[in-house]
Amino acid sequence: MTSTDHPVIAAVDGSSHSLEALDWAAHEAVRRGLGLTIVHARTPDRRVAQDTQRREAEELLDRSVRRVSEIAPELHPSTLTPLDFAAAALTSLSRNASLVVLGSRGLGGFRSLLLGSNSLATASMADCPVVVVRSKPSDEETAERTEEPTDLVAGVAADESSEGVLEFAFETAAARPGARLRIVHGWTMFSSILSGGPAFDRDAVANSAERTLAELTAGWREKYPQVDVVREPVGGSASRTLVTASATAALTVIGRRRGGESLGLGLSPVAQTTLTHALGPVAVVPC
Repeated sequence: MTSTDHPVIAAVDGSSHSLEALDWAAHEAVRRGLGLTIVHARTPDRRVAQDTQRREAEELLDRSVRRVSEIAPELHPSTLTPLDFAAAALTSLSRNASLVVLGSRGLGGFRSLLLGSNSLATASMADCPVVVVRSKPSDEETAERTEEPTDLVAGVAADESSEGVLEFAFETAAARPGARLRIVHGWTMFSSILSGGPAFDRDAVANSAERTLAELTAGWREKYPQVDVVREPVGGSASRTLVTASATAALTVIGRRRGGESLGLGLSPVAQTTLTHALGPVAVVPC
């Protein structure tokens, strides 16, 4: 690691979700040979004295550093306690980060929500990729698995927005020896019409999607020959396909924007649906 490398940022707030995100961030920093910065944003609150808030933040960060030293002793994380709203602080820090990692919900989130507001806002606005980590499966679900998932899934569109997604997905897969990268491209007859492709012949649309996916990935396969790649053009909803694939993926990678109307702070409909309903960690890549 050089002094110019940007660190992995892990956001913590004391919730179980953030602790799992911290663990994920520490392991990923080791894989990539990067530093780790642990951040706890002290949300402005007139009801709590700043000294008290600062002391509680320092205690949380101390516990977080000790946790990292147990799972990744080679790391020597730095810590930050900005006085700001969490999403704003993380978005600002993302300008000089390789990756921001946070839990899907924090201490203030409603249990009925699938995705917390800080996770949604940070994923929507950050300048670097954001990984949202969900809680680990229940004991029963864990017992059914014989081993941890190693596949990475990347959802790509048939346009230039896929470049950032593919770059991040291949880099991540290359840092995980033995990982397989599944590149998923969902297509429908309607999307083919919109893009000027075949309109009424389903086989022709499927063949066109296959060719498009091969063209999108050709250069990346040459750049990362060590990565085992599977191309999966899928007829049907892209978001539904990605949510299903996320159940058995170590990470699902999606792009933040892809034309059309956006939902919620600049996320495309596919990105919003996948991020909200995915069953495992999701990386949102600015594009």
